[in-house]
Amino acid sequence: MLLALDTATTTAAVALYDLKERQLLAELTWQARRRQTQDLLPALHDLLRLLELAPSAITALAVTSGPGSFTGVRIGISTAKGIALGLPQPPRVVAVPTLCVTAAPYLAMLDWMPAALLCAAIQAGRGRYNWVWFGAHDLLRRPSVAEHNAGSVDDFAAQLAQHETQICLVGEVGADLAAAVRPLSHVRQIDAISGLRRAGQLARLAALHFDAGVSDTIETLQPLYLRNP
Repeated sequence: MLLALDTATTTAAVALYDLKERQLLAELTWQARRRQTQDLLPALHDLLRLLELAPSAITALAVTSGPGSFTGVRIGISTAKGIALGLPQPPRVVAVPTLCVTAAPYLAMLDWMPAALLCAAIQAGRGRYNWVWFGAHDLLRRPSVAEHNAGSVDDFAAQLAQHETQICLVGEVGADLAAAVRPLSHVRQIDAISGLRRAGQLARLAALHFDAGVSDTIETLQPLYLRNP
């Protein structure tokens, strides 16, 4: 059983996924604001209760590594480490950058638009954004810090404007960014509800990473920060 945890931003999510059957069994996504610490473990308890499972059924863990809020990212990684230490057997572990989870549901669209790019974004507070560019074959890519972008709405819109190819913009697109990209005819924005990040997608990515022989360890699990705390 795989447990997926995502508390990197104000959108929090937890999921339980059957690795053997490749089936999402339960998932909960909510606007946690700054209540990830209070809400995360009770949410996991509720999912385990609904499925009539004990915590010992967990054999693998997936967590978003960032970027995101400093506190949110630390909560997810710390919780994953704590759960791992309490399990009867060391679990398999994988950390997935936040924007990979944002992009994952939409990469298949690029099969129909070979020249297009996908840009996944999250809000970074105070009118700033973090974003990463993805191609059609980047489902299992884990971008480094250097491959992430950070800047104001104007910085983001200027970079989008530099491209001539069609761009699919997904993720946390606020009213400010939506207004800034509206004049850019080559940018196709996916609405915010469809772009909601979900732990079920994190679980699916984790299973694919395990299949590819990619994993991390609890000891080496570290946050992905784009600026100093």
